[in-house]
Amino acid sequence: MTVRHILIRVAYDGSAYHGWQLQDNGITVEEELNRALSDLFGEEITVDGGSRTDAGVHAKDNVALFSTGSPVRIPAEKLPFALNRRLPADIRVTSGCEVGEDFHPRHCDSVKTYEYRILNSPLQDPLRRHVTTWYHQKLDAERMAEAARVLTGEHDFTSFCSVHAQSTTRVRTIHDIRVSREDDEIRIRVSGNGFLYNMVRIIAGTLMEVGAGRLEASAMQGILEAKDRGAAGPTAPPEGLCLLEYRFGKWEEHHADQLDRKS
Repeated sequence: MTVRHILIRVAYDGSAYHGWQLQDNGITVEEELNRALSDLFGEEITVDGGSRTDAGVHAKDNVALFSTGSPVRIPAEKLPFALNRRLPADIRVTSGCEVGEDFHPRHCDSVKTYEYRILNSPLQDPLRRHVTTWYHQKLDAERMAEAARVLTGEHDFTSFCSVHAQSTTRVRTIHDIRVSREDDEIRIRVSGNGFLYNMVRIIAGTLMEVGAGRLEASAMQGILEAKDRGAAGPTAPPEGLCLLEYRFGKWEEHHADQLDRKS
């Protein structure tokens, strides 16, 4: 029996799900993928996700790995067409490719890019309620951008990590972080080699405090150096957060012909 190892890219609206990872108290994205894959291949399949997003968080380009020894030999690049018929409308597989047995998305060099969207308006917009966080008080995006720049580089991000995190190290590298305003939306886009539990949402919550004038932009350096969750701002709500990109650097360059991305 030949075992195939397949990497799929997945987009989803996380509004209806209790996050990525299997939970006892509600349906998850992983559960839906496992069900669809098991039905397609006629054997029990469990995916291993690249980024285990929280309840209510969205993704345009998450990844998942699974293995199968099934006699059903659907080419990996055809999986989106077969799987999407078996998935709910708010989850879509966008590509698939076979990988070596030694490949794992969480055990190789990668860059993840998240975006946090804030609807900064006196009134809520019902059409954007699932993809933005509403904040009625006027926010100063330039002050937020000034504060955000402090976070670039390799740091101990304990101040921006949930106290419930189980990571062995709190050191992460942020390659780029930008804050911009587009009409009534403020967008915080951050790329890095990995993120701690709730890290992007705590960064967003802290930057919103800066934008509202409750924190000085210059305070961000002290918050970072404090290595204390209590020094940073609140954890921003999940609905404004989306995983935009998940890239694998040199590995992806060597397999570009296999990765027919739709993101």
